[in-house]
Amino acid sequence: MGMSGASVLYDVPGPKAKARNRVYAVLGTLAVLGLIAFVVLRLSAKGQLQPEVWNIFNYAGVRTSIRDGVLTTLQVFAVAAVLSLALGALLAVARLSDRKPIRWFATGFVELFRAVPLLITIYALWVILLSNRDSLGLTGSQPQFWALVVGLMVYNGSVQAEVLRAGINSVPKGQKEAAYALGMSKTQVMTTVLIPQAVRAMLPTIISQLVVTLKDTSLGYIITYEELLYKARLMSGNIIVNGNDTYIPVIIVVGSIYVAMCLALSALANWIERRGRRAKTGIGMAEAAEPVTATDAMEAAGAAPDGAAGTKG
Repeated sequence: MGMSGASVLYDVPGPKAKARNRVYAVLGTLAVLGLIAFVVLRLSAKGQLQPEVWNIFNYAGVRTSIRDGVLTTLQVFAVAAVLSLALGALLAVARLSDRKPIRWFATGFVELFRAVPLLITIYALWVILLSNRDSLGLTGSQPQFWALVVGLMVYNGSVQAEVLRAGINSVPKGQKEAAYALGMSKTQVMTTVLIPQAVRAMLPTIISQLVVTLKDTSLGYIITYEELLYKARLMSGNIIVNGNDTYIPVIIVVGSIYVAMCLALSALANWIERRGRRAKTGIGMAEAAEPVTATDAMEAAGAAPDGAAGTKG
């Protein structure tokens, strides 16, 4: 084992540097606390912290509206998550295909929908579905639902494809060669040898990208889909207490719900990471981390075999 990259790039701080870092930490903490105190005082001066303002969450109608928004958000997330994972697996396999037209199409698809802002994709799909809702048999809020779901699917599916492709490329080549030597077809090698290990290795990152998918459901607000953020906007503008709107309490409560849902998914990623570390066979488990970009994924494809991959002992 050689010297780790971290030790080369990072010098251990001396006594003066440690003292300076402690001073910076104290000053930073004081600055944050001061900012929080300033915000609380301003909210109090505006009457946003009065008990009657927060009492709105005791109303059955408000609780029902928030519940419906959460359920709608989770519904969109569930459908978009499943479809994006399926599309990601399909695109990852297509990008590794021996047939150039398939490989080029998959590459172009991934690059296109990663490059186009997600909001533009969702809005364009909404306009198209609204213009053809009768011929497509769409009613009610279905155009908004499918515009949001398909937009999330193509964007997150493209990112998941790069994650899976990096995982597939990180599997030691000897395993693939051994599978071919046993007479397995390329399809069998991909589905029974490469993809299972790639999914296991990249699962924390896959779940981290699902957190992004969950947060991006809030873009449905732009196309008037009644998910959690849209419900919050309606409530905060329509409920008036002491002559003021209720944006602040509603934003705080709804924001806390988003944080709770994302933390639950992140906790799942960390739990899977711990289970993967205990496993002693197959390719190693990657660290739970923030979602990767396409560039990061391609770099990981070349670097992973040195650090994360391993064969059965």
